[in-house]
Amino acid sequence: MPKISKRLVESAITKPNDYVIWDDDLPGFGLRVFASGKRSYVIQYRSNGSSRRFTIGLHGIWTPETARREAKAQLGRVAQGDDPAEEKLEDRNAMTIKELCERYIGDLHAGLIQGKRGRPKKPATITTDIGRINGHIIPVLGKKRVRDLSKADVTKMMNDILIGKTRAVRKTKNLRGKSILRGGPGAASRTVGLLGGILTYANDAGIVDRNVAHGIKKPKDQVRNRRLSTAEYREMGEALRRAATDPDLAMMTDIVRQIALTGCRRSEIIGLRWSDVDLSNSCLRLSDSKEGASIRPIGLPVVEFLEMQREVAAGDYVFPGSRGGKAYGAFPNKWKKIFAGTALEAITAHVLRHSFASIANDLGLSEITIAALLGHANSSVTSRYVHTLDNTLVMAADTVSGYIQGLLDGKEFKQAAYAFDRFARKASLEQFLQNAIE
Repeated sequence: MPKISKRLVESAITKPNDYVIWDDDLPGFGLRVFASGKRSYVIQYRSNGSSRRFTIGLHGIWTPETARREAKAQLGRVAQGDDPAEEKLEDRNAMTIKELCERYIGDLHAGLIQGKRGRPKKPATITTDIGRINGHIIPVLGKKRVRDLSKADVTKMMNDILIGKTRAVRKTKNLRGKSILRGGPGAASRTVGLLGGILTYANDAGIVDRNVAHGIKKPKDQVRNRRLSTAEYREMGEALRRAATDPDLAMMTDIVRQIALTGCRRSEIIGLRWSDVDLSNSCLRLSDSKEGASIRPIGLPVVEFLEMQREVAAGDYVFPGSRGGKAYGAFPNKWKKIFAGTALEAITAHVLRHSFASIANDLGLSEITIAALLGHANSSVTSRYVHTLDNTLVMAADTVSGYIQGLLDGKEFKQAAYAFDRFARKASLEQFLQNAIE
């Protein structure tokens, strides 16, 4: 057998079928001559009783000298028990981020991905997750192999979303529907969190042995930390009063006001059914919220509004839509119309929820009381708290919603800590004693 050299490679003749010229100095190292005229360097070895062939690469990219050095290195690995051909096949078939995401989405739809407190994720959450996967994760990382993913890759994706590289408007399946991907700190932070969840899923499935998204320093979402000042509440009140004169916006102003007075999520108010309203006990008994079934104490301003709404609303929903049997729609567009041209143009419905909690804190309420008002506490704590301290929570809801309603109505308060005001406590006690049976 000859020694493979540049002269031999270039002088090798082409035959009707592929054939291999084996090297006489390095057993297992050879030159494959294709019927097409191409030439490549290979090694042949045995692994687990089987003969295996591994292709180093094409002549031109590799020279006889560099190919010989690579052959020695790979044959040395074979002697230590490795199998280069099998590893190359695994690399070729290795799962990509796109394929992992598609598998994750399939299990999402099957209810196999657990959300909060071990329950399957809700349809709205699934829709949001899929939007972030298709809009942010796959465009940036989709072709990357899962096992090759690094913290640097995740950080780059986060920064791309942060500066708006993935910003886009996409059509949805709904008629004239569209999905708007804006990017920014909030989207970047939540997408990294979602990718971390997907990689945890991959780790549990044995696809990866570590989660490279853990420990990534995520940007703070300034929007979610935003709260309204007392002056902004008064400005909001003015905007709502102006909008209420427009028949097309009247119901929307009621929705916005009730979000502000309850601290509920916008979906909880828009989708509120009369079956969820318990006016006699001054609470909403939400059958299905982000936390599952949830009881929310509501203040007197909300109770009085719902009593009036009950007299005029038809159907199952507190805020019925124009199409029979459905909840109110067009929230985003009409929200924009109400606040267009004001200093509140950039706020979201979540800002009202965060502001409700902040006002409650300003008024001296405890964290556990605020958590119960918002439905944040875990189910066992909330349930026990509502049933044993019912009056306390209702009074807390009265205080917060009454204070916010006052701000929306344009009032200015000399002090903010009214939850334990001595005069209010005495008046309440005297009223209670007057009702005592002699």
